[in-house]
Amino acid sequence: MKRELSHNMMTCATTMQSVKSARLSLLLMSFLLYEADSYPSMDSQNMACPECTLTRNDYFPGDHPIYQCVGCCFSRAYPTPLWSLKTMRIPKNITSESTCCVASRSYEVESDMVNIKILNHTECHCSTCHHNKI
Repeated sequence: MKRELSHNMMTCATTMQSVKSARLSLLLMSFLLYEADSYPSMDSQNMACPECTLTRNDYFPGDHPIYQCVGCCFSRAYPTPLWSLKTMRIPKNITSESTCCVASRSYEVESDMVNIKILNHTECHCSTCHHNKI
């Protein structure tokens, strides 16, 4: 009789582990589906990179809509010419040129909920890349 009881206990413990494992798998799957669903949707027709345009930014809450420049511009890389390579302090075999989608006109807006100042863009164009630090 003891042997039968221990077998039942072992089966019960195995079943409990299976239920815990299934719950964990279900939790992980729901988290991954949530993340995939919340990822920004991309235009499937132009997957490479959209043209530089003014786009509404929905991440900042408030009464007034915030617009920012988004998209791609000119970019290329080519071997560095020999004459230019000789003049470099730190020679680099590849030279790259690029422009970024930047605002040509903008004004500051204070966010109602977050209490920070944000640049609301009004016009965009391709120009010299500016890398801002926060």
